[in-house]
Amino acid sequence: MHGTNIEVLLLRARGLGVLRGVLDSPVARDLLGLLEALAGERPESAALAGMFGRLWEGLASETDRLLPDAWQSHMMGRLLDDENPFSLGAEGKGLREAVLEQARLDLRTLRTLFELDAGTLLGMVEGAVPGLAGIWVPWSDPTHPGEDSPRAVVSRKLAAAEDWDASAGFLADHFARHGAGPFGKHRAFRWDGEGLRNVPNPDPVRLTGLISYEREREPLVENTRRFLAGLPAHHALLYGPPGTGKSSTVKALLNEFAGAGLRLVEVAKEDLRDLPRMLDFLRGRAPRFVLFVDDLSFEEHEVEYKALKALLEGSVEEPPENVRLYATSNRRNLIRESFSDREDGVGADGDDVHARDTMQEKLSLSARFGLRLTFASPNQREYLEIVAGLAKERGLEVPEEKLRERALLWDRWHAGRSGRTARQFVDELEAGLS
Repeated sequence: MHGTNIEVLLLRARGLGVLRGVLDSPVARDLLGLLEALAGERPESAALAGMFGRLWEGLASETDRLLPDAWQSHMMGRLLDDENPFSLGAEGKGLREAVLEQARLDLRTLRTLFELDAGTLLGMVEGAVPGLAGIWVPWSDPTHPGEDSPRAVVSRKLAAAEDWDASAGFLADHFARHGAGPFGKHRAFRWDGEGLRNVPNPDPVRLTGLISYEREREPLVENTRRFLAGLPAHHALLYGPPGTGKSSTVKALLNEFAGAGLRLVEVAKEDLRDLPRMLDFLRGRAPRFVLFVDDLSFEEHEVEYKALKALLEGSVEEPPENVRLYATSNRRNLIRESFSDREDGVGADGDDVHARDTMQEKLSLSARFGLRLTFASPNQREYLEIVAGLAKERGLEVPEEKLRERALLWDRWHAGRSGRTARQFVDELEAGLS
């Protein structure tokens, strides 16, 4: 690439319209600075060496690799993760024609920058300053494994396309289904009282790895499919003793359907007061969100349960159609009920003249969930089936009678028979055998 061509490319890069944020990163700025130095008639050797070394370090420090070439991977990630009028308009299905046309022109410029792979740019630097030849290796990894995530799939398709401006519609479809910015990159989040924080390493549990409780899980799986298809779907309450797989079921649904646009937001009970802010934040975004509240229950003095009504039943403002609440609880009635609540005319504080109404309000909370599933403690046969299934899944070779004997002994030594107890026993068994 000659100096004149570099100058034209830099001019076009500075003139990006809707996609200018793609190049607003330290790595991209280092690359543009390097191109500017290369465009000069006599590039200064020391300055050029420093620029290229800094660029190499920046690219080598990145852990999110979509493509074998580090610069191409970085630029592709910026293109997919940047929130701009094009990506947000496509996600909200309100993409204006002028924005789409400008995106096509911007993509044409970005495609030229994308072509500057490791070998090309390294050759330009060594050609400008022959004394720098041989001091760097290309920042590419030909053995980089291909992933099956939506971001990886769209990255490979765009990388193979020669005409990016013709791919604007394809890219818009990706944003419309999977979301832009953090929602397109991550699948699990946690509300921390101020906003969403992505969960970098979500629990990898899968539905296929959950032994037993298939009958209990199936209604929730079907409900989630309907939710993703835009059909009427319920908020769900999973009730049962600890260790019966309620939370694992919800987390497994995320891993099963993340590729179809499902996202999970974990919400602590004490943060339910922020529910209106959460709903406003998620309303209108492309993904379908499950708000996950684990171990949901309230003491009689806690009033956070009132905030759930806006989502479960609606208020003056219609709840967002892309949000559903999946909660787990060890308590069938989510709010603790005292005997004084049942006395006519006397409330828990001895001064509630409408105690019956108060009690009904408390007891009706669980009824507001359209789907209520019970995960009961397993009987002995079911417990042994879970143990046998887990042992087989891990490749543990133990005679059937010995496995049964040790599993029942473990059950007697520990508090309650459950799927969790079975997993803990198999963990102990695996450690002992190794």
